[in-house]
Amino acid sequence: MPASPQAALNPLDPLSQAQTIIRIMLTGEALAALLTLSQSARVDLLTYFGLASFTIQWVALASLAMLYLARRHLLRVSPTRIAAVALAALLCSTWLVTALAWAVLHDTWLVPAEGWPVFAVKLTTLALLVGLLALVAFHSHWRLRQLAVRAKQAELEALQARIRPHFLFNTLNTGAALVHQRPEDAERLLLDLADLFRAALAGPRAIPLSEEIALSRRYAEIEGLRFGDRMRIHWDLPDPLPGRAVPTLSIQPLIENAIRHGVEPSPSGGDIHVRLDVARDMLSILIENDLPPAGSTAARAGHKLGLESSRARIQALTGGLGDVATRIENGRHITLVTLPT
Repeated sequence: MPASPQAALNPLDPLSQAQTIIRIMLTGEALAALLTLSQSARVDLLTYFGLASFTIQWVALASLAMLYLARRHLLRVSPTRIAAVALAALLCSTWLVTALAWAVLHDTWLVPAEGWPVFAVKLTTLALLVGLLALVAFHSHWRLRQLAVRAKQAELEALQARIRPHFLFNTLNTGAALVHQRPEDAERLLLDLADLFRAALAGPRAIPLSEEIALSRRYAEIEGLRFGDRMRIHWDLPDPLPGRAVPTLSIQPLIENAIRHGVEPSPSGGDIHVRLDVARDMLSILIENDLPPAGSTAARAGHKLGLESSRARIQALTGGLGDVATRIENGRHITLVTLPT
């Protein structure tokens, strides 16, 4: 079963982000500067800073590399154990860099004044202190992140409770209009409605993208029975669909918005285009709909509820890496969903 939004969060996820690596390197430079300023005037400060910076950066990068290579084996490990593994990686990296420095520089003028054994002990002590401070900061950050996820889940439940009546009222009105004149279409509508409500009542969870697209198609079929030729929806999707997991009912509300605010207010209806593109590290879903002509009766509400729901679900599942953005371009309303692959 696909992971829930909480399970999708992993303490090691931020370590692969460019901004995290840059922050670690800048912190290393600041630490090297502090160590340099603490030295006596007899030491060549520029040379000492260069050596300290070189050593700290290599220790940091080696630690990150170890954690990155081990990330798949740590997916089901508790955050506390991951923190212990990170500290062990930092100490191992410190010893490895020290050993390499001794092998390369042991007979040059760059030999530490106190000798290699004392230098290794000092560097290990420094790495241990920095690692312990980082663990305290990590523990506080992770607790705050978990609290934020729980708050977001409560918000998702509230949004979902508001969406369910909207599903029901619109679809039952359409079914009531079809039941006598087109009973076969009314039966298909009720079956599609059952699938949508089964997904809605299951609560916030992650499902395969193919399943979410299938739910969106069922919703489009329901609205197609209501609007007939006025609604023209075009699906531009790869076959097969990517295996990415998405929050349940995260794409469907965006299709619903496109119909309610693009097709419904326009006397002549409108076109909706749904396109999915896959890049190296990003999956994007583009939903475009015609804007109603000037003077058309506007829908009762703007692109709000469905957009807020989808954005909240996707951000909760991806830990803030995914998003939903909207814009108006060339007379069309465009909704762009981005998800990390």
